[in-house]
Amino acid sequence: MGSLELDHDHDHENNSQFIINPLDPTEFRRQGHMVIDFIADYYQNIEKYQVLSQVEPGYLRKLLPESAPNNPESIDTILQDVHKHIIPGITHWQSPNYFAYFPSSGSIAGFLGEMLSTGFNVVGFNWMSSPAATELECIVMDWLGEMLKLPKSFLFSGNGGGVLQGTTCEAILCTLTAARDQMLSRIGREKMETLVVYGSDQTHSAIQKAAKIAGINPMNFRAIKTTKSTSFGLCPKSLRAAIDADVEAGLVPFFLCATVGTTSTNAIDPIGPLCEVAKDYSIWVHVDAAYAGSACICPEFRHFIDGVEGANSFTLNAHKWFFTTLDCCCLWVKDPSALIKSLSTNPAYLRNKATDSKQVVDYKDWQITLSRRFRAMKLWLVLRSYGVANLRNFLRSHVKMAKLFEQLVSLDNRFEIVAPRYFALVCFRVLARPNVSKVYENGTVANHDVERENELNQKLLESINSSGHVYMTPTVVDGVYIIRCAIGSTLTEERHVIMAWKVVQEHANALLSKF
Repeated sequence: MGSLELDHDHDHENNSQFIINPLDPTEFRRQGHMVIDFIADYYQNIEKYQVLSQVEPGYLRKLLPESAPNNPESIDTILQDVHKHIIPGITHWQSPNYFAYFPSSGSIAGFLGEMLSTGFNVVGFNWMSSPAATELECIVMDWLGEMLKLPKSFLFSGNGGGVLQGTTCEAILCTLTAARDQMLSRIGREKMETLVVYGSDQTHSAIQKAAKIAGINPMNFRAIKTTKSTSFGLCPKSLRAAIDADVEAGLVPFFLCATVGTTSTNAIDPIGPLCEVAKDYSIWVHVDAAYAGSACICPEFRHFIDGVEGANSFTLNAHKWFFTTLDCCCLWVKDPSALIKSLSTNPAYLRNKATDSKQVVDYKDWQITLSRRFRAMKLWLVLRSYGVANLRNFLRSHVKMAKLFEQLVSLDNRFEIVAPRYFALVCFRVLARPNVSKVYENGTVANHDVERENELNQKLLESINSSGHVYMTPTVVDGVYIIRCAIGSTLTEERHVIMAWKVVQEHANALLSKF
């Protein structure tokens, strides 16, 4: 009797008036137009929203039902809830008044490319699973590599190649794993505990996470100290000293992550000299240019990656400052076989003639996951829709606005610029005593109460962000609390930069009068 009742319940549901085809083309067209209009309206009104969401933790659970609906709801109803409940909980990364972290710059071409990718919804793990997805990726990676003037050894047209991954965190893990296996094949896997990874105290934390996942002894990660004298770039002499000490201790150096544009201050590690040091010890060099790499398509910024010919791998994030939606990390390697040896799997259910022919790229063997998205579609649309000349000018406009903000800060003697501005990031702080209490004098920390001024700057930033007018983020370098203004939102114009500085000054006025 129980099974009959169950079947009766299923019949009731199957006869429901709400039965729909989840991929009905007519309905897709109707709802798709509604969503496009919704997003277009969002961008038209984006300046009206507070940049940093002001909601409290757990706000959304109070607003939504406790369980999923049994019957379908209309797209109209859902979009109403997006407007009422979701948008208030969004920090608006595409706002022209967003100056936090690094940009996640979007574009029409990026959005439409994402739509095409999602619409086709292919799972391009190997060439056979969708030949166009693989081949387009190979092509656009060579295109972008040529725009960056990467050595031919990094391109498919040479003996290297490029792959689109989700993030730099994934790319670093893949290259570190390849470097690990390459070294262990020489010295024996029993010496795993002796392997050492190098970076600076400014290198992104992704390197430490990658080393941990790859099984490197946590005690064998070297975050080499940087100083104001080198603008917080990694000093080759310091690297060599650290390596020599490890070799003397019986350890095996195998991986260096050099950065072009560190997260905290955009510091530049000197790639060429670092690669020369690494070469003496057969160390794999990975160049992380996640943010700043995009600017290197401009001839005037290309020199920042001089020496890259000595590296083994190179990354930039097109989803940061290249108008391509998240996620889209570009990784180039000189020796793809190193990745393939470490990351390849070949079960019976994936074998095919194309793979066996060795004439195709199977990207599943260049990454951690098996499944992968058709990311090349959106990068292809960005490159074609805007062209190299326009992309360069977009980037230059952001650098120009950053110069303006830097000049405005410099004109107010209550503030100081704390680190060199190479691209579109300005690092600054307010002073408790104008001129007298500048943190950096002739490359050394001035003698005054740093903790007190750190507290002042922390309060200033909290006040600025709680206003909702702009959003900036902090960092701490050499014990000094710094406010970061990262310009790069696609919608940002000069007027927004000027307004942002006025907001900073207004909140500083109020705070300094009480401090």
